[in-house]
Amino acid sequence: MILNHITILNYKNIKEAELDFSPNINCFVGSNGEGKTNVLDAIYFLSFTKSATNAVDSQNVRHGEEFFMIQGLYDLNGNTEEVSCGLKLHQKKQFKRNKKAYKKLAEHIGLLPLILVSPNDHELILGGSDERRRFMDIVISQYNPTYMSLLMRYNAALQQRNILLKQEEEPDAEIMSAYEEVMANCGEPIYKMRNEFITEFIPVFQNYYARISGNHELVGLTYTSHCQRGPLLEVIQRDRAKDRAVGFSLHGIHKDDLTMTLGDYPIKREGSQGQNKTYLISLKLAQFNFLKQTGSKTTPLLLLDDIFDKLDANRVEQIINLASDEAFGQIFITDTNRENLDRILERSQGDYKIFNVKGGVINE
Repeated sequence: MILNHITILNYKNIKEAELDFSPNINCFVGSNGEGKTNVLDAIYFLSFTKSATNAVDSQNVRHGEEFFMIQGLYDLNGNTEEVSCGLKLHQKKQFKRNKKAYKKLAEHIGLLPLILVSPNDHELILGGSDERRRFMDIVISQYNPTYMSLLMRYNAALQQRNILLKQEEEPDAEIMSAYEEVMANCGEPIYKMRNEFITEFIPVFQNYYARISGNHELVGLTYTSHCQRGPLLEVIQRDRAKDRAVGFSLHGIHKDDLTMTLGDYPIKREGSQGQNKTYLISLKLAQFNFLKQTGSKTTPLLLLDDIFDKLDANRVEQIINLASDEAFGQIFITDTNRENLDRILERSQGDYKIFNVKGGVINE
């Protein structure tokens, strides 16, 4: 898959941009805060129908403006696809494929597979379990549309069950059971899909980490779920009284987590800044590899946002070697340091484009 052209109007600090991209490597150079990341975020929006950095759509409208619009022209397996999104303040956003609006935004997920590596990824290690579940959800939903449907139904039942648990009066037992059955019927296949994904994912991830680190450390990734304690319906129902006391559901796949280790210890506690960043980059590159091999087998776009910071020279060198590999397809890279980008471009076998970004203005 190739993104040939993008039009951006009033998105974050970008007033107007019309950009034609190289099918190989596209670099954005500029100081911090000038808008490099906002270009990548606009590309991300076209794949996921939302921003990677701000989930409130109206807050992505440029200050002083009434709307934003993003449009992309793609070459998808030999076919031209036009994808666009527009939002006017106080109105519902419009998301279209070839000028036809989607009835449900979830129908779009997976059409334009994409992996973003960004400084915000540190929340995968330092943040709560919801960040690590989202890591799994983003990949699986891009190649398995059934997964997204099951997850939405599970979350809707979970929300209704939590409303009942918060009531002052005792909730109706039959209604409570009905929501619990939906959670179990959706949660168990979600667990199975997550478990299959992680089982295949781990050796790929460990291979990338070994390559970037020069085999200096061993890393691990372990999936934990309440589904491992027995039939999910029984697990949910056995502590209903405790759930009632705290006012929310303590058990279910909404509590699943990934334990991330460096050697035999949690990387959250033991990892240096460089080791943490290597871990995160390896996770994302493995995500890319996994998506490329599954679903429609469409090569995803790879977005690398300021990835070289906090890494020693040897690790930077290994990432440059990886990024120069033609297996990664179309890549978009931001950096404040032109030297890192020049080293990638020197090794690249294909053509490339460099864009300077300053104050939201982008020039090739």
